[in-house]
Amino acid sequence: MDNASVLERLRAAFPQGLGESSEAHNDLSVYVEREALLDVAQFLRDDPELRYEFLENLCGVDYLGREPRFEVVYHLTSLVNRHRICLKVGAPEHNPTVPSLTIFWPTANWQERETYDLLGVVFAGHPSLERILMPDEWEGHPLRKDVPLGDEEVAFSFNQDQIYARKPFATE
Repeated sequence: MDNASVLERLRAAFPQGLGESSEAHNDLSVYVEREALLDVAQFLRDDPELRYEFLENLCGVDYLGREPRFEVVYHLTSLVNRHRICLKVGAPEHNPTVPSLTIFWPTANWQERETYDLLGVVFAGHPSLERILMPDEWEGHPLRKDVPLGDEEVAFSFNQDQIYARKPFATE
């Protein structure tokens, strides 16, 4: 199946829920309205001619100064058709919430948690949305572009003085 056919099927099924589309390196990208994401995702997975049964990855992007500020990017693959599609969903700064896709692709679980932890995008309906990389007491989301860089002391679980005092090649 080619990009034009996939886009035609999507636009026929969702005349109101899709935005711009583009093609780069033979990969199709389509902007999807937040409210239509669950329906579009289910259609792409369950349609017998499309069968995008594999969520390859998802990530978040911070476009500081743009509205919507955040974007969640999903790469779906149809193994039987040997075809990929990229879905992009915007989330405004004042309400960075996107529906969770864990009900369709269980692999979204950890990827959504990582995006939540690092960027602060909330995935509505996620079964266990909690931090997975940053400590629980960490305030904020470190990959946001308005978070200051540097001047953070690195915390190790061992005594740094013992490491620097050790001479690994010293002969005694």
